[in-house]
Amino acid sequence: QVQLVESGGGLVQAGGSLRLSCAVSGRTFSTINMGWYRQAPGKEREFVARINRSGDSTYYADSVKGRFTISMDNARNTVYLQMNSLKPEDTAIYYCQGVVGGAVPYWGQGTQVTVSS
Repeated sequence: QVQLVESGGGLVQAGGSLRLSCAVSGRTFSTINMGWYRQAPGKEREFVARINRSGDSTYYADSVKGRFTISMDNARNTVYLQMNSLKPEDTAIYYCQGVVGGAVPYWGQGTQVTVSS
């Protein structure tokens, strides 16, 4: 069983930065492909970024490319999402996802990010 716990959300002004963290437990970290998703009020959950289990391949949604960076720290079993140049449209609950092979993904409880204009 994989447990994911997000932290780092909050309220920030447009143009500001936040760093989200996702602490992973319950399985060897290097076996899990990790990602970040977000869900804004009244909208479906959408993909934000992902990183493969070896940490050498990343992929981003067009809406965040060049502003967000996903990374991992194997020593801390943690995945990060550095978010710069935040916009009001980035306001959402951000969820961490972990996938082992083709299994059903694991999800964290989410962390709220609010960007004021």
